[in-house]
Amino acid sequence: MNKASPREEKGEPREDGRETARIGVLFPLPLPKPYDYLCAAPAPPVGAFVAAPFGPREVTGVVWPSGGDDLPPEKMKAISAVYEAPPLSRELVDFVDWTAAYTMFPKGAILRMVMRVSDALEGPRMQTAYVKGEAPEGLRLTAQRKAVLAAAGAAPASAAELAGAAGVSEAVVRGLAETGALERVEVDPDPPFEAPDLVCAGHDLSEDQRYAADMIGAVIGEGGHKAVLIDGVTGSGKTEVYFEAVAAALRRDPEAQALILLPEIALTLPFLSRVEERFGAAPAPWHSDLTGAQRRRTWRRVAEGQARLVVGARSALFLPFKKLRLIVVDEEHDNAYKQEEGVIYHARDLSVARGSLGGFPVVLASATPSLETVVNVDEGRYEAVGLSSRFADAALPDIRLIDMREDAPEAGKWLSPVLVDAVSQNLSAGEQSLLFLNRRGYAPLTLCRRCGHKMTAPGSDTMLVEHRFENRLVCHHTGFSMVKPAACPVCNAVDALAPCGPGVERVAEEAKERWPTARIAVLSSDTAPGPRSMREVLDAMREGEIDILIATQVAAKGHHFPNLTLVGVVDADLGLAGGDLRAAERTYQLLSQVTGRAGRAEKPGRALLQTYQPDAPVLAALASGDRDAFLAAEAAGRSDLGFPPYGRLAAITLKSLDEKAVEATARTLRAAAPGAEGIEVLGPARAPIYRLRGMARMRLLVKTKKTVHLQAYLADWLKKVKIPGAVRLSVDIDPYSFL
Repeated sequence: MNKASPREEKGEPREDGRETARIGVLFPLPLPKPYDYLCAAPAPPVGAFVAAPFGPREVTGVVWPSGGDDLPPEKMKAISAVYEAPPLSRELVDFVDWTAAYTMFPKGAILRMVMRVSDALEGPRMQTAYVKGEAPEGLRLTAQRKAVLAAAGAAPASAAELAGAAGVSEAVVRGLAETGALERVEVDPDPPFEAPDLVCAGHDLSEDQRYAADMIGAVIGEGGHKAVLIDGVTGSGKTEVYFEAVAAALRRDPEAQALILLPEIALTLPFLSRVEERFGAAPAPWHSDLTGAQRRRTWRRVAEGQARLVVGARSALFLPFKKLRLIVVDEEHDNAYKQEEGVIYHARDLSVARGSLGGFPVVLASATPSLETVVNVDEGRYEAVGLSSRFADAALPDIRLIDMREDAPEAGKWLSPVLVDAVSQNLSAGEQSLLFLNRRGYAPLTLCRRCGHKMTAPGSDTMLVEHRFENRLVCHHTGFSMVKPAACPVCNAVDALAPCGPGVERVAEEAKERWPTARIAVLSSDTAPGPRSMREVLDAMREGEIDILIATQVAAKGHHFPNLTLVGVVDADLGLAGGDLRAAERTYQLLSQVTGRAGRAEKPGRALLQTYQPDAPVLAALASGDRDAFLAAEAAGRSDLGFPPYGRLAAITLKSLDEKAVEATARTLRAAAPGAEGIEVLGPARAPIYRLRGMARMRLLVKTKKTVHLQAYLADWLKKVKIPGAVRLSVDIDPYSFL
């Protein structure tokens, strides 16, 4: 146990006259504030981890600025112990407070994201390992013993590792240790991460890359906070530019740490190898595929400052950095940075906030930056540097729209004659093709041809997606899954359930019929559910072992396929429907990213987009390559309506198993909304997906001018209404999902 002795640290008044101190303790629970406790003086610093009684149990918390309790000392409880773990930095404490105020979630809920790895506080137990020793004279060396000694060396290895390498049991290893032929050594199972080699030169940079790297390096050299956008077309080498920024930040301060955020785990695993190649040392990883031991190692070493470079998904933003001095947000536009469950936040926006609070730069990188970021650049809040051409003078893909009203597919098919001919030409030339459809499964809707019943998930209004490879119907919102029934559950008609519309599996079925000798693979989060299986498919594509890849957005960004020269977008209209204010922008970003996979320096590429709306502004902008004109039109439309980034939005969602209770609460809440200039409250209305996991859902949308203190307005409003225990309320500042 790496705690200080409770006898020494307990803060009860003592007969020996030792002074006591009052401290605040915040617990990783959904609590709005810290609670005051007593401890022996001198008090542990703000950020220290302590154990303290909370209700009937002892809970681990963090010393926080006082909660302001006015209890007399004789009625206060005392902390039980202080952990020897490194305390949270004051920067992180301030960031937790700021995040709680901004997101309107309790401080304790934010702290819980910081304290995800509870066993890291006490540190790992030392483990026994073995190195090669001096074999005593006369030692009988069997074949098994020889194999172990051949596997052993100067680097410590566990009994299991040596036994596995030698193909023997662990008993043979331990027996050799008893003779002295192997020496026992104690090793830390969570060793520090090797420091990056900051002298190691990166790749040769183009003139544009060197200018961008020097500009960002100057920002880092000046010190202080600035947000800088690297705005570069796909394949322009943005990664190498921000690698230079990382090296500059780490060179500037020998204790500095840097964080590179990536939107998806599918990008994280290959990227780790790229970082190791550039810096001669593996970075500390942070993503959902880590084991418990790996998470403990990263968390502990980050807290101790012994992991100087971290690469991770959005939650890495809440790691306990000792001295964070640079954040890079790659693909800053990506929606994966928005967390929709639990504490709702956008990692890009919080990254900029953390840099501002800590006084260090934040680098954003994208080929299709978000409108929010573009406006921040235009209004002078962010700086920007552009990379207008691909590395090594590779040409951008030629993009063409296929008007499906004129070049319609055959009945029951989904690929137009133009796209079919293009894929056939690519196959003849020995080049690869990517058919893109951002829809998992075989068909997005299953209905009865006799009675019209639509198959939905139990207790939800979500459609069940057919997955023909597994003969199952799946809900992608709730995770519900069932074997596809032989008969309609409403009218009992046999063989009447029909798939409607295409998913990637259905496109793959058509592709296999058209090109039976081609090597075809499907890539989605269903067909490759884990990052390693996804990596296998992507590696096979890169190595030329696949002729036609049929994929969702997991293949849209961050991947380099040298022989991929054709991208066919099966349904370019897919993201344009609905009332999402960012629908056109997201469509542009996604299609721009996926078409950007086609061609590099080695071979030119082309992209064909199948559409029934060829006149849609977003598709016209893609075909013409005029991104700036599209963004200007999008900005004008948002500005006219007062939508972000020219106004502010907050969504309030109420949900309950009791439909009447949630609707009554929504009406009561709406009636209590204070009237104020520059504020408009819309709703209540049923959510587009009204029932989800058995819960009825009502929503209100608050729209304000940018000058309004949105959180203060919401806090004043919500405190006027008592929410029934059967109803759950959540607030989403700047919502991205409107379902």
